[in-house]
Amino acid sequence: MPAHLLTIGDLSARTGVAVSAIRFYEERGLVTPHRTAAGHRRYLRSDIRRISFVKIAQELGFPLDRIATQLARLPQNRTPTRADWTRISRGFREDIDERIAGLTRLRDTLDGCIGCGCLSLKRCALYNKRDWAGEDGPGPRFLMGERRT
Repeated sequence: MPAHLLTIGDLSARTGVAVSAIRFYEERGLVTPHRTAAGHRRYLRSDIRRISFVKIAQELGFPLDRIATQLARLPQNRTPTRADWTRISRGFREDIDERIAGLTRLRDTLDGCIGCGCLSLKRCALYNKRDWAGEDGPGPRFLMGERRT
């Protein structure tokens, strides 16, 4: 068994993730502890990064299944390298960029017409006269990145 292993309590304290959540992540295959002869869980220091990655990805709204799929691409028999992490980051980069663009659109247009069809703002009469945006489908068309010229 590798030296410098962490207990589940140590891992919980370092990541801010509850012990019960770490056990849940283990059940889902997101982290795989070593077991002592007595059956106690022991984690590599690199598992701090795995758990931290799961925590932040969940906070950003990524589903656990998607996170698990990406983590499964990391090596289980050694500490992941920077190249390993770079490889899985590509799987999230496009999605993150789309989320950033969407949040930017929301920030920049929320106080104006968003093309939702409510026509409750004076600006709507200018930007979405008679709800022409509704012809393209439901929802806030302008926030969805659609705007006719």
